[in-house]
Amino acid sequence: MKSLAELMQLKTEIAQKLADPQLKQKPQIIVGMGTCGIAAGARDILEAIQMELTRAGIDAVVTQTGCIGMCEQEPLVDVKLPGEDRITYGKVTKADAVRIVREHVQGGAVVDDKAVARIKAEGGQPSPIPAYDDLDFYKKQRRIVLSNCGRIDPEKIEEYIASGGYEACAKALTEMTPEAVIAEVKNSGLRGRGGAGFLTGLKWELTRKTPSEKKYVICNADEGDPGAFMDRSLLEGDPHRVIEGMIIAAYAIGANEGYIYVRAEYPLAIRRLQVAIAQAQAYGFIGKDIFGSGFDFELKIKKGAGAFVCGEETALMASIEGKRGMPRPKPPFPSVSGLWGCPTNINNVETFGNVPYIIKHGAESFKAVGTERSTGTKVFALTGKVRRTGLVEVPMGMTLREIIYDIGGGILEDSELKAVQIGGPSGGCIPKELLDLPIDYESLRHAGAMMGSGGMVVMDSSTCMVDVARFFLKFTQSESCGKCTPCREGTKRMLEILDRICSGEGREGDIELLEELGAHICQTSLCQLGGSAPNPVLSTIKYFRHEYEAHIRDKRCPANVCAGMGGAYTVDQQKCVGCGLCERICPTGAVTGERRQPHVINPQLCLSCGACAQKCPVHAIAQA
Repeated sequence: MKSLAELMQLKTEIAQKLADPQLKQKPQIIVGMGTCGIAAGARDILEAIQMELTRAGIDAVVTQTGCIGMCEQEPLVDVKLPGEDRITYGKVTKADAVRIVREHVQGGAVVDDKAVARIKAEGGQPSPIPAYDDLDFYKKQRRIVLSNCGRIDPEKIEEYIASGGYEACAKALTEMTPEAVIAEVKNSGLRGRGGAGFLTGLKWELTRKTPSEKKYVICNADEGDPGAFMDRSLLEGDPHRVIEGMIIAAYAIGANEGYIYVRAEYPLAIRRLQVAIAQAQAYGFIGKDIFGSGFDFELKIKKGAGAFVCGEETALMASIEGKRGMPRPKPPFPSVSGLWGCPTNINNVETFGNVPYIIKHGAESFKAVGTERSTGTKVFALTGKVRRTGLVEVPMGMTLREIIYDIGGGILEDSELKAVQIGGPSGGCIPKELLDLPIDYESLRHAGAMMGSGGMVVMDSSTCMVDVARFFLKFTQSESCGKCTPCREGTKRMLEILDRICSGEGREGDIELLEELGAHICQTSLCQLGGSAPNPVLSTIKYFRHEYEAHIRDKRCPANVCAGMGGAYTVDQQKCVGCGLCERICPTGAVTGERRQPHVINPQLCLSCGACAQKCPVHAIAQA
């Protein structure tokens, strides 16, 4: 690609091709083929659609798209007939797929009972099917980074260009100096979306000012947090946005080579990145003399082996260099001495995804969203005990209550919210009393949590907070590289104490010892894996100290989760409906009873494992 004019001419040609009367007269079927859709059976749905089209002799355009965010509605299928609304169908089965082809594609009648949303056609007629913006799930979202996800085919660069793709890159390289690009990003207030929240423009400026003949730009796509899938979904649904952001960053700091470090457990994201890089090279967006600016840039993919510690920037660079992924002390920071000793800029996937918008629309447009110190939007993976799970992008400053109840639809089975775990295994647990906490960097840090990469796990009253702390600490302890003593030994000692508490062997002073150990580990660990590993424990002690005390002093788990604590379980004869679930789940046969009659538990056989209490749909089982 030699000039901005050439890009705009290409965009016009693509628009004309898409407007071809012969193409526009064909039905279009789009299948959601992100990892969430594929896991829900989208491949089988796609095959069923193609077989039915062949059987019926229908000439239709069948394409794919990424995740649009409504993960709980997967598999998703869109149908667009000439001149009519684009209809989205949710929770599609193979039988539904055949029915959609026969009734909608062939017969022209929308399958109302499976339709969940629509994109209104120009001049379209009124419809009882809500538009996307009218769905509760989307009403309060502001999609900047995710604007193309679920809308375009991620493996067709032409669709990205048609949506305005690479125009920001062209603007930066042909109309702005590197210093001007950095100034625009600094003025936008964009902060790193990987967790730390460092000012992106300032990081770029520091890297540019470091004199060196060779510099690198790296995209950290080593997303390893349990329950997080933000980066994966963006790479699968709109890889060119991330690539464009990296090209702009490389131009700004003076780098001519870049790496996307992505974990090997993301095969679909890797494949789509490979396709996107090849396409960008073919069109001249990557390579020599991009847009006739004299700027050269090459981009490579480095597959990570799945070590959580490689999300830390110095460990990540060691891995790229072919060394064991272990962190090193800072300073020097990567902006001074990074990959192979050269100045290096590292940002995560979502951070790069924001850059094209900032350059194309200006810093002021970006700053108009969010708060004064936390500008723009943040993408969260909303999971756990919430009705509408999925990927959401919201303005910074939105409260937890709005995300969980307005967007997420509230708690499953109308249960009671207990806490929200934010920031992955290194984050913290926010109690229901802080539901009106605004989601921004400072507010979360003050509450004992952190933004992290964007994992948000909702927990209800059936959750044991001591067990939650143990789960996340066990993860970080097992992922410790072992290089520094505070993280290697300290997290192990903390985990031993938590194991003891959860097995009914907790002692007076254990809580205070956990607090002391946690503080030392946070202050003395070599990297942020250890520096933040105690956060789930410290935050649960801060807000749920009474649960720790119940485990230690009363030998009782208030949530009936921790096995072997307290006495045998009993059945409330007034509540029991005789469904038999408890009898089937009991590992020792301690539960007996007739169908539709109250059951009983033999205390001599009861292991106090709590499996029956967790399974009971009417909460009729509790410890004696």
